[in-house]
Order: sequence, then C-alpha cells, then structure tokens
Amino acid sequence: MMRRGVGRVGRRGLIGTMATTAVVAGTATAVAGGVSRRQAGKAQDAADAQAYRDEQAYDQQMAAQPPPAAPAPVAAPVAGGLTEEGIAQLQQLAALKEQGILTEEEFAAQKARILNG
Repeated sequence: MMRRGVGRVGRRGLIGTMATTAVVAGTATAVAGGVSRRQAGKAQDAADAQAYRDEQAYDQQMAAQPPPAAPAPVAAPVAGGLTEEGIAQLQQLAALKEQGILTEEEFAAQKARILNG
C-alpha cells in the first residue's frame, strides 16, 4: 500500500511554497536592481549630453562676441607730475587770463584745480 503525504494531493507543502516565494522575491530584487542601474545610467548619459550641449552653446556665444576692448591709454606725466592734457589746459587758462577774460583769482583757482588733479 502507498503512503500519502501529510498535505493535500496536488498542492505544495509549506517548504515548497516558501522556496517558491524566496525564488520569486530574489528574482524581483535582481530585476529591480538591474532596472534601477539602467535608469541611473540613462539619467547620467542625459546629464552628460546636456552638459556637452551647454558647453558647446557657451563656446559659440563666446566666439560670437567681439573681443574686449583694450583699456584707454593713460596719459603719462610729462613734467612735474603734469600730463600733456594738464599742460594744454594751463596754456588755455593763461591765454584767457591774458585776454582779460579770467581774473587773477579765477585763474589761480582753475590752476590749483588742474595741478591738484
């Protein structure tokens, strides 16, 4: 005579069900990890591509702009700390004083302004 198992016929036992559950859970974890890694790789690729496009756009923008203008040359002092422009202003003031357009006080005030910078 044949002996029957403890459980019902046609169904798995408790240990068989636990083993199946463990296999399904392990497979789901592995698949989820693979999907997560793949999505992270795609996101990184997209970020790298965007950074490259941004860099290219910046380079094009910089190439389209004219180079910065050179600073205006500063007038070098000629004599006694005066620039050529200062000397020219003093000569104009002297001419105005000689013509009688400026008084001695006005001439002295403008001369002091030019000499003191």
